[in-house]
Amino acid sequence: MGRESEVRQLSRARRGARKVLAQALYQMQVGGHPWQDVYHQYALDPESKGSDMEYLRELLMNVAQQREALDALLERYSDIEPKHLDPIEHGILWMALYELQHRLDVPFRVAISEAVDLAKRFGATDGYKFVNGVLDRAAGELRPHERDL
Repeated sequence: MGRESEVRQLSRARRGARKVLAQALYQMQVGGHPWQDVYHQYALDPESKGSDMEYLRELLMNVAQQREALDALLERYSDIEPKHLDPIEHGILWMALYELQHRLDVPFRVAISEAVDLAKRFGATDGYKFVNGVLDRAAGELRPHERDL
């Protein structure tokens, strides 16, 4: 398998992990289940096949453990308090903010684009516009070196 093919496969697997992660974070918020239980549920789900389960586990664990810090960060970029956000958009924003802060191997445009796509798919009608605006402001501060390229 060539390098380009490997990159495409990784991209698809990560996209799948983010989709599952959006659902898992929603379930965690609404159901109050520990991240480990939610992870195991999705790890056994045939719908998760082809997803990068290591990436899912890393992000789910870290987002769950850093929710308060991510909410504090979110308050800097959003005009809506985190506690008033729709759980879908809230989880998607946690995921993308975590990637912007801690996964420098993920280009900021990819983190934003994936989050916006998930918000279009799972969120409220215009929720993706809100997600895009928040993440655009966040990327300007968290990844200024990439924004200037």
